[in-house]
Amino acid sequence: MKCLRAVFVYSVTPWCALAMLACGTGEAAPPPVLGDQAPAEVLVPSPSTPDLLVPPGYDIRKFATLDGPRVILPMPDGSMFVSLTGTDEVVKLTDANGDGVAEMTPALRNLDSPHGMGLRDGYLYIANTGAVVRTKLGVDGLPDRRVERLATYSNAGGHFTRSILFGADGGMYVSIGSSCNLCVESSPDRATVMRFDADGRNGRVLARGLRNAVGMALNPETGEIWVSQHERDNLKPDHQNLPPEEINILRDGGDYGWPHCHSDRVPNPEFNDQKRCDTTIPPALKMQAHSAPLGMTFLTNATQVPTEWRGDLLLAFHGSWNRDNPTGAKVVRIRVKDRRPASYEDFVVGWQRADGRRWGRPADVQVSLKDGSVLIADDAGDAIWRLFKR
Repeated sequence: MKCLRAVFVYSVTPWCALAMLACGTGEAAPPPVLGDQAPAEVLVPSPSTPDLLVPPGYDIRKFATLDGPRVILPMPDGSMFVSLTGTDEVVKLTDANGDGVAEMTPALRNLDSPHGMGLRDGYLYIANTGAVVRTKLGVDGLPDRRVERLATYSNAGGHFTRSILFGADGGMYVSIGSSCNLCVESSPDRATVMRFDADGRNGRVLARGLRNAVGMALNPETGEIWVSQHERDNLKPDHQNLPPEEINILRDGGDYGWPHCHSDRVPNPEFNDQKRCDTTIPPALKMQAHSAPLGMTFLTNATQVPTEWRGDLLLAFHGSWNRDNPTGAKVVRIRVKDRRPASYEDFVVGWQRADGRRWGRPADVQVSLKDGSVLIADDAGDAIWRLFKR
């Protein structure tokens, strides 16, 4: 359920050395790419949650306790829907009394591994493992419980979660991961992002060669769809550091390489087909192998962060499962320059202790549409975290 990639640059700067846990920056190829932007300030212990390190002037607190929250869908009124993939539910969180602790209301049950969610024309869309469903929201903001089944797609094998996004063109985009670590898929919709009309019709492959593009975000400036990409496992000779994870910017008809290639058009040894790799699209940004990048969001609406940050992106690293020295389990900030991801650096760390043990794993990061705070889903710690300016 994780990935790798080749030719990766990793450096530790002095400000990271001050952090008590694995803190780091990564760079896009060709290095160096930090350019004229200085690294973020030293991360400091949160006043309310000292085990977590945050940018100076910020605090982070538990907003809700839930059973394995995976994806957050913020609503304009400050409430949010949260998918509980493991229990086949979606719940709604509100903070009616403003005490910083959410009230939870069940929204939908008996789904099928619900993951990504979207809002369109008064409907709540949910990406189940085998189909997108939708339900009309009532005047109370809750689903009316009648679920309409729309687009269907492959769902057997590995990488069973599905993500959904509505594009600038009004289309519905669904990420469908591969069924395996490395194989030639028999189903043409695996390892792709599909495009459907909002009613689920006219489905087609938009982009392929995406082993597991879990995170999806719409660039508000360009209208492009950016995805986070889990790359393959067990790549010799250095399976722990190769190949790097990716950020990819989708193009209609684009091939991003998997299973034949990794990194910047490097052939996988199982196929060794450089000619084919030369026709694929290289990653926009390469990141530490096995970080398991999941949910992400642009900071456009994050009114609690400085204006100069609001063109950047936050990304949840769920963390490795097969490295001798575990990596990930943190939220990183991806700096954007000239409409491209240029570099990344730690933003919230601490779920992974110095000995590699974890007490949480970020699965998604979003921004409240009401107060501009940052919301983090932690499926291992059973929590929704809220980061805000003090």
